[in-house]
Amino acid sequence: MRVTFRFEPESGVLELPVHYNHFVQAAIYRNLDEALADWLHKEGYSYGKRRFKFFTFSRLLSRTRRYNPVTKTLEIKGQFTLKVGSLDVDFLESLMLHLVKKGEMKLNGTVCHLVTAEVEMPVKASGPITVRTLSPIVVYSTLTDATSRKKTYYYNPWEQDFQEKILANLMRKWVAFHKCGEPPPLVRAYIKPLRVNKRNEVIAIFKGTVIKGWTGIYELQLPEPYFSLAYDAGLGSKNSQGFGMVEVVNN
Repeated sequence: MRVTFRFEPESGVLELPVHYNHFVQAAIYRNLDEALADWLHKEGYSYGKRRFKFFTFSRLLSRTRRYNPVTKTLEIKGQFTLKVGSLDVDFLESLMLHLVKKGEMKLNGTVCHLVTAEVEMPVKASGPITVRTLSPIVVYSTLTDATSRKKTYYYNPWEQDFQEKILANLMRKWVAFHKCGEPPPLVRAYIKPLRVNKRNEVIAIFKGTVIKGWTGIYELQLPEPYFSLAYDAGLGSKNSQGFGMVEVVNN
């Protein structure tokens, strides 16, 4: 399930750091039932040592965004859109209820009035489809070098591990959400870049941590229920930090 929120800054302009994901994530948590927010933040859905939150969100979408070289900030004038997806219906219902009741959300101290909140129609995939990223897809491994120091390696879309780790991640998510030991098979599943080049590489900073991801247009083949899982909860890793949301270009 996904919801499209449209906001308008009270002052007419929303000013944010270039790396603003943690402001959006914090605003989402502030607008959930306290018990749900606390459970998601501290626990979530478990798979071994991994913890999944099962929500993701887009970048702030606007045609009037620009970088201010003087203040080194991002400025969004007028209305902007935020899309939020989750496998957990209670999560989205709580978020919608709080935002509609309050009528606003604060980002970096700026009051942004809620203009509309619309539940998106479910998308069903049959065969390969083309998707566009709404936030970068992140795929990585944590490696240990000869001196036992840990290093994070981020994969690019042309490496085979990019696809393999996305698919393995989806199977782990399925097990964690459904609390069962054997996920359904991923038959003939794949993801491949269609219109992606070096300019689609995104280097983001989330609470001091450097994260590398990729935007662009991809061909995606996923059987149900994996397509719905990926569409609602995100592709790849770090979804609850605002990575891995896609939309269908054609179906």
